[in-house]
Amino acid sequence: MPARRRAPLLLVAVLLVPVGLLVSRGGLLPAELADGLGAALYAALVVVLVLLAAPRTRPWVAAAVALGACVAVELLQLTPLPGRAAQAVPAARLVLGSGYATGDLLWYAAGAGVAALVDARVRRSRAVA
Repeated sequence: MPARRRAPLLLVAVLLVPVGLLVSRGGLLPAELADGLGAALYAALVVVLVLLAAPRTRPWVAAAVALGACVAVELLQLTPLPGRAAQAVPAARLVLGSGYATGDLLWYAAGAGVAALVDARVRRSRAVA
């Protein structure tokens, strides 16, 4: 069961990365909306990563773990550590961010919640089939 579950989760994770980058940095949306949607997609990706690591995790548990991780990363932005990491490895800015934004916390909750809802629906539909 976990192997069958991991393949689609891996595909979703691989797709969320470029979609998140396009939404947040592609210039297609107003900056504030792009930042928020990027944060939501980031949280959704973290949910998927939690589910990849532990495929039998319940969707809401995965969402709670992911939200906790996102909040921790956001709070880390109150320190100089993400900036230092980005100086050493520029791609670290994509993972650790570059500045604290309280509004991101709501977007993280929304993204994690939507990801959990989608996972719960997929699980239910597979259980019925």
